Order: sequence, then structure tokens, then C-alpha cells
Amino acid sequence: MLGGFAGKAAIVTGGASGIGAAVAELLRARGAEVLVADLDGDAAAALAARLGARSIACDVADEGRVVACFEALAAAAGRVDMVVNNAGAMRFGPLAATTPADWLRVLETNLLGAALFTKHALTRLREGGAIVNVASVHAVATTADVAPYAAAKAGLLSLTRSAAIEGRPRRIRANAVLPGAIDTPMLWRNPNVASGAERLEAGSVGRPADVAEAVAFLASDAACFVNGASLVVDGGRLAAL
Repeated sequence: MLGGFAGKAAIVTGGASGIGAAVAELLRARGAEVLVADLDGDAAAALAARLGARSIACDVADEGRVVACFEALAAAAGRVDMVVNNAGAMRFGPLAATTPADWLRVLETNLLGAALFTKHALTRLREGGAIVNVASVHAVATTADVAPYAAAKAGLLSLTRSAAIEGRPRRIRANAVLPGAIDTPMLWRNPNVASGAERLEAGSVGRPADVAEAVAFLASDAACFVNGASLVVDGGRLAAL
């Protein structure tokens, strides 16, 4: 089956809700053993119980917890084949009022966490494994009041390219998806959206499942010759800017 994952095992960070939950559900439906990793351990456990998956509480900026994710899945499934770096956080406010603590909170979740999972994925994934990073269209075209998030996601694209190069000796691929406006709590909490400063035209809001399909493709053997790529999943929003 195209995109089938029977016999493979995946870690999905930020996997308890939104895009992460959709990715976990799709990979599980296609046969993968899935570890749902989320800062909210209770929410991760609830989703995992529904999917027949596994869960773990994980602060992605804590390297000890990152290692625990790999060890937990390896102990349960005997292998780790895929890591989906989806955990994310946004901070809204003007750049001139953004404090060092604001920067660190966003960078730790969106960039450092992915860097730590990538560090261990390069040695702990089985040969031929895959890393998929969930970035954002904000990495290439952004709006006001989200500077730390946009910078972190731009850095994530650079991290993806570096991982694609350094993963070659073990045939580990690294790619990124760049979602646009997706129907998740993060979108509707955005004050720019609530105020109308960031306009969402009819048909411009996608589903978490749309992004999950792109993630599954990049993680699958069907994408074996795709490495270091950035796949925009935004319904054509960037093309219209």
C-alpha cells in the first residue's frame, strides 16, 4: 500500500492535538506503532488510548525527556523509524516589546526541541529512517507580532537542510512541511486573525488531516528520493501573495 507503515514505529511530538494528533492518527491507521509525545501527558494518554498507540509526557526542550521518548518506543516496538517534530508554541506581540524570556520560550519549543530530537534521531533511527519537521509559511512570509515564531520556523528549515546532509551516511532523510492557515486552536487563538488584521479568505483554511497526508508522504518509502525539501501545504495562499 502506498504510504503504508506496517512494522515501523514513529514518535510524534506535540501529538495530543491539532496537526500532531492528525499525524498520529494517520500513521497509526496505516500500520505504524506510534508514540504520542506531548507536554500535556494526560491529553497524550487519552489520544493514545483511542488510537491503540503509546504516549509519554515530554517537554521537547528537555534532552532527558527526548531520550526517554526514543528509549520508550524502542523498548516497546524494538525500533524507531520516524520522528515528526510538530511541537510548537506562538507568542503574540510587537517585536519591540518582546523580552528575552519570550524569545527563549518560543525558540525552545519550536527550534531547540526539534534540534534535540534530530540529534538523537541521526543515531537512534534505523537506517533508512525519516525526520519530518512541521514548520510554517511564516518561515518565508510572515505578519506583524509573531517575530519569534517566524524566526524559529525559518531556523527549522535550515535545521532540516543540515539534517538531510548529515543523515546521508545512514540514509536518514529530513524534510519539512510548511502549513498555512489550518483549523487548529493555535490559529483561532491568533489575535491577528481574531481582529481581522490577518484576513482568511473563504476556502483558505485547511484541515489538520491535509497536513498529516503530506507528513505521511514525506515519511514514507514513496518519498525515498526526497531529502532536504520544504513542502508548502497552504491551499495556494503563498502563491497568491
